[in-house]
Amino acid sequence: MRCLISFRLRLSVLVTLAITSLPCFAAEVAVLRNGFSIRHERRNVVGDVTRLYVSADGSSFVDVPTAEIEHFEAAPDLPAAASASGSRFPTPAVSPVSQPSPFARTSHPAAPTLNLNDVVSSASDRYRLDPDLVNSVIKAESGFKVRAVSPKGARGLMQLMPGTASQLGVPDAFDPQANVEGGTKYLRELLELYNFDLVKALAAYNAGPHRVEQFNGVPPYYETRAYVARIVRDFNKKKAAQQKAAASSVAKPGEAKPTNGKASKTARQAQGSAEVQAKVNAAQSNE
Repeated sequence: MRCLISFRLRLSVLVTLAITSLPCFAAEVAVLRNGFSIRHERRNVVGDVTRLYVSADGSSFVDVPTAEIEHFEAAPDLPAAASASGSRFPTPAVSPVSQPSPFARTSHPAAPTLNLNDVVSSASDRYRLDPDLVNSVIKAESGFKVRAVSPKGARGLMQLMPGTASQLGVPDAFDPQANVEGGTKYLRELLELYNFDLVKALAAYNAGPHRVEQFNGVPPYYETRAYVARIVRDFNKKKAAQQKAAASSVAKPGEAKPTNGKASKTARQAQGSAEVQAKVNAAQSNE
């Protein structure tokens, strides 16, 4: 009798394990940490990713890192219009925003690639900033990753916090053009606030203006100080390269001078590097 109970107990455990290892077949919505949600017919864990099958026959699926999934919810009923479209299993909508999931695999033709240089150039012209400075900020903030999300919730290329993005009129921080426009505008506002002291403006961009006011300068945070130094170093490196290129393009005695104005433009863009570096050195010496 004891053997029979033991056998039944082991069988019950095995059945439970088998059931939990099976993929879920109920229609659900996976809510991601970045705010997206993906409707799927069933799911299955494959290594460190969760495979979300967006079609009942399993022909279409999305691989999402399991760590990026916050929770699952029961899928709402599809509207009648969707059912009457002639497809029993229409392509699931991505919500709450209209952008496709960053993890989705699709066979549709890719959208035209947005030229980030053009976006940065346009925003820099509008807010009268050096595009090299804006690019240096983007590099430090997100490494040029459009869908970068910080642990604190900052999003996109220039890492806008939701509240800041809302104040700047950026409805979708993952929209590269809107993000760069908003971030460049914010950087310009900070420069004006601190009388174009680049070091203070960058410190405020990273730690917030209230911290700069509190410490009357760069806050004593390693992250902020390293952030400011990284941007200024990258910016100065670009200016030094432009200065070198401008110097090498100067015509030698007896040679025709360039007439397209490109060398003079490069020389103008290279100006200010020494001044920026001097401000950084002064800020560091006062710390």
